[in-house]
Amino acid sequence: MVAVADAPTVGPSPDRGWRRLAALPRRHRLFTAALVAGAVLRVVTMLGFGPAMWFNDSYDYVSVALRPRPHPIRPDGYGFWLLILKPLHSFSVVVFTQHLMGLATAVLIYALLTKKFGVPRWGATLAAAPVLFDAYQIQLEQLIMSDAMFILLVVGVVTLVLWHRSMSWRAGAAVGLLLAVTALTRSIGLPILALVVGYLLIKRTGWRPILAMVVACAVPVIAYMSWFKAVNGQFAMTNSDGVILYMRTSLFADCHKMNLDKREELELALLCINTPPDQRVPSAQAYLWWDDQNQLHVFGSGMKFTPEINANASAFAKKAILAQPGDYLAAVAKDFFRAFRWDRPQFPDAKTFKLYEFSNEYTRAIPKWSSYRSTTDRDVEAYENGKAATRAVAPWSDFMIGYQKVVRFPGLGLGVLLLVGLYGVAVRWRELGGPVLLPFLGGAGLILAPAATAEFDYRYLLPAVPLACLAAAIALAGRRSRTVDGLTVPGWPARHRRSLR
Repeated sequence: MVAVADAPTVGPSPDRGWRRLAALPRRHRLFTAALVAGAVLRVVTMLGFGPAMWFNDSYDYVSVALRPRPHPIRPDGYGFWLLILKPLHSFSVVVFTQHLMGLATAVLIYALLTKKFGVPRWGATLAAAPVLFDAYQIQLEQLIMSDAMFILLVVGVVTLVLWHRSMSWRAGAAVGLLLAVTALTRSIGLPILALVVGYLLIKRTGWRPILAMVVACAVPVIAYMSWFKAVNGQFAMTNSDGVILYMRTSLFADCHKMNLDKREELELALLCINTPPDQRVPSAQAYLWWDDQNQLHVFGSGMKFTPEINANASAFAKKAILAQPGDYLAAVAKDFFRAFRWDRPQFPDAKTFKLYEFSNEYTRAIPKWSSYRSTTDRDVEAYENGKAATRAVAPWSDFMIGYQKVVRFPGLGLGVLLLVGLYGVAVRWRELGGPVLLPFLGGAGLILAPAATAEFDYRYLLPAVPLACLAAAIALAGRRSRTVDGLTVPGWPARHRRSLR
């Protein structure tokens, strides 16, 4: 008898894998064309506004990269990213990575919608278009700011959660780590953990992945907070949450209505703004950042973001909210609905508004402001190993300035997307909103949170846009289930099925 050995199992060859990868652009021609066009716009931006564009907060991030420490105003996640890239001594490389983050965000939107929800390729491309083509999104990626990273992280979290219909504990841990990085990039990312946990509880996911997620998120965040306490004296992520909430209440807080005892609560009484509410400036930021209006200066120079002042400001703000709940809700509602305008009126002031425009000239020279153990201009030069003020180079700069005047995603469009998402939640009421719920609440929450705790800013709208796009696309995907690539997913109407093949 002759024994015949089983034929060896042969896995997919590397050549076959490369061929499949090379075939992707042909299979997804429309999205590939949109992605290339978005990349070209970003190259033009880099050529026109090198090495980077600047915002007031940018210099704090650079300072953290040069002298690592837990910053009292904002978490250090983005500062650590600058620290990683510091050996290259190039802000051009920094903004290049941020433009890649913007493109990666669009890829995640497209992949999630086509692979997991059966959205036709044209529909998924349309959902990714605001991220690819909105001039203010592209300009934000050119800024030395944390927003491009934050947007990618938030979309990454939502993508991971919705991708796994039956989440393992390993996937839960991965989501938790991503949530930790999100929270350490911008502190508003921490409430997203509660949103994701709530969504998974509604889905009845099971305790193992949820526990893994919470632990994986908590360990890095608690470690950072412990470091913060060792340096700044308070177990927290920042010393600014109370001060910023004080800013939120500064437009309406009336100490005559708050029943403050000036003997027992002198520290709070010192924060009273004597100008009547109806005569105050229209932007709350005046009472935090602008020196001529800043009531917090009564405690001395450099004391604004200390644990004591932060606690006093927080106590004052909470008293104001409890004493004047109607005024607080009116202020929040005004800022929330400000997000959905068709036009783009100047706010909060002319200079801040201009910093989001390609045509701004404020950062053609780096300011010489005081920084931690240095000045802002010296910090920027040390990181770059040379000058790093924005240089506008024609014709590239002229093209993007003109482009921004024409191509932007209006607030009204964001409102329409959220309404479509709300419709998707409503028609899935038996499933408590189904998969639409997570991106819808995430998008709406990212607009509401600044309105409730700080003040409206155009920059805060951009992270909500991709989530609103996801919510609207999933809502329109229909409720019927069918099979795509072996997976049962909510289907689009039958007339669209051919585009999925």
